Amino acid sequence: MGLHKKPCCILSLFLVILAILKLIPLTESASENTNLVYKGCAKQALSDPSGVYSQALSTLFGSLVSQSSKSNFYKTTTGSSQTTITGLFQCRGDLSNVECYNCVSGLPILIDKLCGTPVAARIQLLGCYMLYEVSGFPQISGMEMLYKTCSGKNAQGSGFEEKRDTAFSSLENGMASATNGFYTTSYESVYVVGQCEGDVGSSDCVECVKSAVQKTQVECGSSVSGQIFLHKCFVSFSYYPNGAPKKSSSSSYWSPSPSSGTGQNTGKTVAIILGGAAGVGFLVICLLFARNLTKKHDDY
Repeated sequence: MGLHKKPCCILSLFLVILAILKLIPLTESASENTNLVYKGCAKQALSDPSGVYSQALSTLFGSLVSQSSKSNFYKTTTGSSQTTITGLFQCRGDLSNVECYNCVSGLPILIDKLCGTPVAARIQLLGCYMLYEVSGFPQISGMEMLYKTCSGKNAQGSGFEEKRDTAFSSLENGMASATNGFYTTSYESVYVVGQCEGDVGSSDCVECVKSAVQKTQVECGSSVSGQIFLHKCFVSFSYYPNGAPKKSSSSSYWSPSPSSGTGQNTGKTVAIILGGAAGVGFLVICLLFARNLTKKHDDY
């Protein structure tokens, strides 16, 4: 029985260490990049009596977090035979390596806190996302819509939809030659962003973005901002009739308006989740340390 519990402990300790490392920077300043957009958790829990999956998942998370300081996309598989787990992360194309790492490194903790340990999970933040799935998990179309958010504020006057659609047309054309499947452009105060998953080919990327644009036009109508997330790509648009706000080095006019339901409070929630995990983890470590001291004392 003791051997079966060790892999689970490895995963738990890995998440605790990540939580402690992430506690200070997140509580001091919760970056917009770490604001939660949505979570996708499979309903089926991961059956893991031997702890093999937990060990593979811990290895997977460690590999993904490590690679996030070097690249904005990475996909890998861990485990063996019928216990393989495939996972990936992707950062928004305008994030630096440091910003990407800061975004991705908190995702394993969020997956654990928001989803537990299902057979598949996906967490999308404003600046990055991570997903994993066990071998045999049903696949879905790359153009299936996972999540949408549209501003509750509508554009005033006429001409907005024409401006938005012209910006979208420019986006679709630009995606064909986009670097790393990421492209951003604007037209008369309408700013648009598009990105495809890192392993999607150029032609498939263009088709995915076109599908996302069509869904955005239908779902968001005359909303001044919106985001549509498909399985393999996303598009975002924002309309600033009075001029765009001053953007930071990594904003790309990406952040949705507060009325879209993914405002600043979500980032604080992420910080609270990670902080709580770190606090509990520290308490567990202290208790284990105290127990070891007691055992040594008893041995004498």
